[in-house]
Amino acid sequence: MTGALYGLARFCGRHRFWILTVWLVAAVALVGVSHRLGDNTNDNLTLPGTGSQHATDALAKSFPDQSNGTSPIVLHVSNGKLTDSKYASAVNQAAADVAEAPDVASVVNPLTSQGAAALSKDQATGYLSVTLSVNPGQLSKDDAQTIIDAAAKPAEAAGIQVETGGQLGQKVSTPSTEISELIGIIAAMVILTLTFGTVVAMLLPILTAILALASTLSIITILGHAITVSTVAPTLATMIGLGVGIDYALFIVTRHLRGLNDGLDLRESIARAVATSGGAVVFAGSTVTIALVSLAVANIPLVTTMGLMAAIAVIVAVLAALTLLPAMLSITGPRINSLRVRGRHPGRRDPAHPHKGLWARWAEGVARHPVIAVVAALAILIPLAVPLLSLNLGQKDIAALSTSTTERRAYDLISQNFGPGVNGPLIIAVSLGSPAQASSSSSSSSSSGSSGSQGSDPRATDPRLQTLQNDVSTTHGVAAVTPVQIDKAGTTAYFNAIATTGPADQATADLVSTLRSSVIPAADKGTNMTAYVGGTTAGYADLASVIASKLLLQILVVIALSFVLLLLAFRTVVVPVQAAVMNLLSIGAAYGVLTALFQWGWLHGLIGLDSAVPVVSYVPLFMFAVLFGLSMDYEVFLVSQIKEHVDEGQDYTRSVISGLVTSAVVITAAASIMVFVFGGFVLNGDPTVKQFGIGLAVAVILDATIVRCLLVPARMVMLGKHAWYLPRWLGRILPRISIEGAEYFQARDQLTAAASQAQDSAPGPSPLVNAKDS
Repeated sequence: MTGALYGLARFCGRHRFWILTVWLVAAVALVGVSHRLGDNTNDNLTLPGTGSQHATDALAKSFPDQSNGTSPIVLHVSNGKLTDSKYASAVNQAAADVAEAPDVASVVNPLTSQGAAALSKDQATGYLSVTLSVNPGQLSKDDAQTIIDAAAKPAEAAGIQVETGGQLGQKVSTPSTEISELIGIIAAMVILTLTFGTVVAMLLPILTAILALASTLSIITILGHAITVSTVAPTLATMIGLGVGIDYALFIVTRHLRGLNDGLDLRESIARAVATSGGAVVFAGSTVTIALVSLAVANIPLVTTMGLMAAIAVIVAVLAALTLLPAMLSITGPRINSLRVRGRHPGRRDPAHPHKGLWARWAEGVARHPVIAVVAALAILIPLAVPLLSLNLGQKDIAALSTSTTERRAYDLISQNFGPGVNGPLIIAVSLGSPAQASSSSSSSSSSGSSGSQGSDPRATDPRLQTLQNDVSTTHGVAAVTPVQIDKAGTTAYFNAIATTGPADQATADLVSTLRSSVIPAADKGTNMTAYVGGTTAGYADLASVIASKLLLQILVVIALSFVLLLLAFRTVVVPVQAAVMNLLSIGAAYGVLTALFQWGWLHGLIGLDSAVPVVSYVPLFMFAVLFGLSMDYEVFLVSQIKEHVDEGQDYTRSVISGLVTSAVVITAAASIMVFVFGGFVLNGDPTVKQFGIGLAVAVILDATIVRCLLVPARMVMLGKHAWYLPRWLGRILPRISIEGAEYFQARDQLTAAASQAQDSAPGPSPLVNAKDS
């Protein structure tokens, strides 16, 4: 691989302007196409084998619109009633206009008998129940806004407040990430300037990462029209793409500056930087990508697409670092040292005093007292991980969104006037073994109405359905049930159950479990019907359950893959095992902090929350894949430096000191950039994004400081030569892989020296030959 990267870098250096042009044209084209297509994201809750999926499948044929969900458009007046003549006509017009809007299957007007349950007791608040004719994922933000505007235009003209929830509200309530991105970029610029000591060198990683990120987000937007892309995927891709994009470029620029300081020719320095540090970038990027793609093992479409989209960000960042960056380095040339500020760039080394300075003193202290260092590190990490023991996986809490979003305002109005459970009704889907017997009386005349109700059917007097509905309605935690709806064939029916608690509350998840484990089985017993609990709320409860059951498998798969990669890289079985344990410690501590801040509500005001919120089920799973991959970056960079000094003949303790001194500045600089990039997203209004940002930031800072600069070096010193143990039989079958290609350049330099020596010792050609050849 080293030779291929060396040749690639030379090619990009020679054709620097063409490479830059190709990247710019490709980025502009991708951005243009994606902008024209528009955003098309959707949180796909397809979960094979779960109760919510069975409910969706049962309703798919008889009630296809029901599977597309219902979105409430809330209408509220501060003075008077919606039934007043000055408001009633506007409400009716709004309902009529929405019904005629594209992609709308039906609308239930709260001022009609059919929608009476959607009008509050004081008649000041009501909501249009909008059922879509298409999957919400097929709607763009503009499509959703068109439907909302159809209601808002006549309603707002009459002085009615209009807010939108459900899928429509979610489409138009996605918080912007520009401020978070800007904070990350500004912080990275400051850190890179201090690290390199030159403004020009600082700009190269920033420009490379921005161009790669623009291309990535455009690719994700385009893919959203071919596959289901979750709503949070672009934000996660932004966080990861920006972070690794800057870090990967940092590694290569650092090596290039070192090459220039050692007297290498400009293009040779660029080529060697890409061939050496670029090899580490490829290895690190491959590790992160494998970890992200391995999320598919969980067989959860929502999580799988999140991993794939983030993996695209990593791949594009690696490609930019290996092609675009060397072209820009070649264009910049010796001007890379222009606009110098105070400080010494990481490429400059002092051969007279190789072990002087803060990091040298730190490394020597760790080497002298490794046991104390290990105990100190564990004393920090283990207490932070303790809250993890009480972690409960939940779902996104709309009540924690910013009040600047229409989705949150709609949620609050519905909760205050109809009860929090109306924001996430449970769908009881029933497959009937034989057609229900028709009857002239209604079985649901005493049932409380709610969203989505379209009136009762005489055939709903089927005693089986009556028993089921009565049992559900009397279950603790159920506020009301809607009338039974049954298809014309009499084979499928459904009704809604409204919980007394909000969709994200643990009590609601417990209610879903109770209905499935006892209430429904008791009602089904002795009949030939089968009932399922579905809907978005139940779907997220199933998601949490599935993730909890798959989390251990995911952890084992990622650890196994990482073990193999490190085994190939360093030819030792000890370092991979140690890396797995260290990574689990740092990730466990990050999980603990996440649990304390969000689930327990510690310091919630400082992170922009009103109270405690559930840890969204897929956050820990995704965090594990990302963090395990990123922590491997620092492990590879540190251990490769230690191994380089071991190969040079230093004793094992001195090699650890030298390796830490060499790598600490770059590791801490790279980690600092990651922390600011991730941490900047705490300003995002979406609590799920806050969880990702804080969780990733905490894990990176713990991993880069406590683990890589304290725990790992101490353990390496304690292990000594045993850190490099490899069974002979395994050594014979393992291929030899050099991450940074030291052997390649040693052999290349030896051949060059031998050829030069042979040329010098050979008899020179005659003057006539020289004249003729010239």
